[in-house]
Amino acid sequence: MADKLAEVPLADVKLTDGFWKSRLDTNRTVTAWHNLHECETTGRIRNFERVARHETGKQEGLRFNDSDVYKVIEGASYILAGGKDEKLDKYLDDLIATMAAAQMPDGYLYTKYQLEGIDKRFTNLKDMHEMYCAGHLIEAGVAHHRATGKRALLDVGIKFADLLDSTFGPDKRRDVSGHEEIELALVKLSDETGDAKYRKLADFFVHLRGRPDARKSWGDYHQDARPLEEADQVVGHAVRQMYFLCAAADVTSHGDADYTQPMERLWQDLVERKMYITGGVGARHDGEAFGAPYELPNESAYAETCAAIGSALWNHRMNLLTGDAKYADVVERATCNGILSGVSLGGDKFFYVNPLASKGGHHRQSWYDCACCPPNVQRYFASLPSRAYASDADGNVCVNLYAAGEARVIRPGGGGEIRIRQETDYPWDGKVKLTINPEPAAKCAIKLRIPSWCEGATIAAKGQTIEPKIDKGYAVVEGDWRGGDTIELNLPMPIKRVHADPRVKDDVGRVAIRRGPIVYCAEGADNGGKAMDLSLPPDEALRVEKAADLLGGVNVIKGKSITLVPYYAWDNRAAGEMAVWLKESPLR
Repeated sequence: MADKLAEVPLADVKLTDGFWKSRLDTNRTVTAWHNLHECETTGRIRNFERVARHETGKQEGLRFNDSDVYKVIEGASYILAGGKDEKLDKYLDDLIATMAAAQMPDGYLYTKYQLEGIDKRFTNLKDMHEMYCAGHLIEAGVAHHRATGKRALLDVGIKFADLLDSTFGPDKRRDVSGHEEIELALVKLSDETGDAKYRKLADFFVHLRGRPDARKSWGDYHQDARPLEEADQVVGHAVRQMYFLCAAADVTSHGDADYTQPMERLWQDLVERKMYITGGVGARHDGEAFGAPYELPNESAYAETCAAIGSALWNHRMNLLTGDAKYADVVERATCNGILSGVSLGGDKFFYVNPLASKGGHHRQSWYDCACCPPNVQRYFASLPSRAYASDADGNVCVNLYAAGEARVIRPGGGGEIRIRQETDYPWDGKVKLTINPEPAAKCAIKLRIPSWCEGATIAAKGQTIEPKIDKGYAVVEGDWRGGDTIELNLPMPIKRVHADPRVKDDVGRVAIRRGPIVYCAEGADNGGKAMDLSLPPDEALRVEKAADLLGGVNVIKGKSITLVPYYAWDNRAAGEMAVWLKESPLR
């Protein structure tokens, strides 16, 4: 594809100040170690140690608990990619050695069956998550290898992938995993090793889904009722659906298949009919699933943190695949709201479910029996810098995330590199200054994402106001760039009142408040203990106030009788009510 982009690698992007730097520091110093401690105390790591000692007996915890440990390792590896940490590096080496010792000679590694009965392996792909766990193992191995150059965990993943490749395929066993994940992991492994057989196996798994010619269909819950080419709506378990689409984007990007059209149909269904204003997806508690079109309840919203992460990962892939900024807009919406809400400001408590209203009984927890979300948040934010910039085959640079920091973009064909320094107080302020330092001087375009929420953006290049063309949501700033050249972008951030589609019955007669990428909510702590029944009349004047000492430093929005705080920061103070969608009339 002519517009295809490549992400700028994690190690080449440093977020150095402001909003995201503080969150990533907390992720590194608190969340990663908290999650490792929980994996120790809940028996997740102990399961591997027992298998390594050739013990048998009952596995501790849920059948898919191995995956939590793998995700923590993946997130920790991204942290190591961003800078040295000898303590963390040593901890991972020891843990990985245990996993390698637990692996069977043929590559199999799944502590549930290794402890409780190896004769059961691959007998229940629909429910038992063996390949789901294998996928997270492979992702962790790839991340650790890229960060450290060490092969120990990568080799464990390769051995398991080789076992899968010898077991499944067009002329072998024709079956798929009940929980998608292995597909996208195999593509990552193919990229890391250069071996196309893993990518071909991923394509086989994606293609086979919904084609039960040799097996029983598992239905909509598992995205298995129809081939992807025929799908016209996102269905079933939300995380599964998002991971499946990540894999579909990956095999499309590599040219093994072309799922562009069905993915666009599903994107339209997701964004226009089944996504919350916070970027949350998956409305129903029953099955952790998507609801019907416009079924977006507030207090009973499920909006699992992992599902929002899955959506962001898919949309990031779609941005790279198509060069269209509309997908990066969704990444931003989810990242700043429905994903960031998934972890406390302190970094050690987590939401599994992210409602848009609460009577005061919904709170973050330090861990869960089903603990997929805490390590998923950790790995997502540890890898966030890799979603900041992208480049195309001509050496043009796309800026997707506005955050203070520095990036190094390697130009294709030995064309040198471009270093970019970004100065901004985003997301609280829409002013962004980019300093361009190419080596050698470079003629190319710097493409600035103009968020869909923004109207009236202005740009100055080398001190001169310009009106660049807009291409797929990017302002294309062409230039012959030399060291010290600057681009100044101003994204106006007025307070915006948002009304839902009238077919969303739960939001009829209600309004939500957004400023820039940040969605706001009323919290009882600021409003006399009340939020659910507050009203915000259309004519009530609102103003922005900077509150440096509140909730880690935020902008609050105030009216005559109401105070609003960023949604992501709710439930970090005294327990109380919360609401995103507020009544416009007190009589309702």
